[in-house]
Amino acid sequence: MNNVARQTDDDQTTLWNGLAGRAWAEEQELLDQMFKPLEDLLVEAVLAGSGRQVLDVGCGTGGTTLAVARRLGAEVHCIGIDVSEPMLTAARARAERESTPASFIRANAQNHAFEPASFDMIISRFGVMFFDDFVQAFANLRRAAKDDAELRFVAWRSPSENPFMTTAERAAAPLLPNIPARQPDAPGQFAFADQHRVHRILEESGWAGIDIRPLDVTCTLPEKDLVRYLTRLGPLGRILHEADDQTRTQVIETVRAAFEPYVHGAEVRFTAACWRVGARAPSSPKEAASNP
Repeated sequence: MNNVARQTDDDQTTLWNGLAGRAWAEEQELLDQMFKPLEDLLVEAVLAGSGRQVLDVGCGTGGTTLAVARRLGAEVHCIGIDVSEPMLTAARARAERESTPASFIRANAQNHAFEPASFDMIISRFGVMFFDDFVQAFANLRRAAKDDAELRFVAWRSPSENPFMTTAERAAAPLLPNIPARQPDAPGQFAFADQHRVHRILEESGWAGIDIRPLDVTCTLPEKDLVRYLTRLGPLGRILHEADDQTRTQVIETVRAAFEPYVHGAEVRFTAACWRVGARAPSSPKEAASNP
């Protein structure tokens, strides 16, 4: 790994073990409620397949991992992997509290030494866009997959198709010029915006039967939680605490007003514009080479 890549990886680890990871852990219930339709989609994918050794990549606070384990119980062995200790602490606490049979690994799935050919289903809800070397990461996951194992994940499409996700930073920018800028194609929320790039990554890392389709899902959260959401998460959440009280108050008022188009009474609604991605671990090198 070169120095630039290593720095990117270090940045992601620092981010998700710091303020961002703690915020996600503390807002676990709100975020799981928002993204429940996508969790349900991945759970149904596992139920429809024959996978009984399931890996959840970038599992965060474990919502999807635990949902699969609850539905399949003793029939399935679910493992979640993530770099964030705050989020994994929350995930483990949930599993213990519910007595749900799931386990969690703190590691980077890009280079973690998985037991070869140990999973027959690999899933992820917004957890695969943060690697510094995507081909290396998906090749590592391919090695961890059994022949004919399935890969199913959901990733964001472009920022322009997801205005809700960038409203806070756009509205706050005139007041907070130091908001971290999003870098196209860099590790992060919208790294998989380009469908052709995603296909190329999967193909180069050894996956076959690649299927990438647009998915538009309506997500909701209570209006009473909107200010907490917009001030704690995303680029704005990372720096708002640095502002003085007057600026902070002004930012919150300005940003909250910008979200008004999404408010419908007691509910906030938005469309999550995603890719629904599927692939399969080929059973032979010849099959992988002939993958269209």
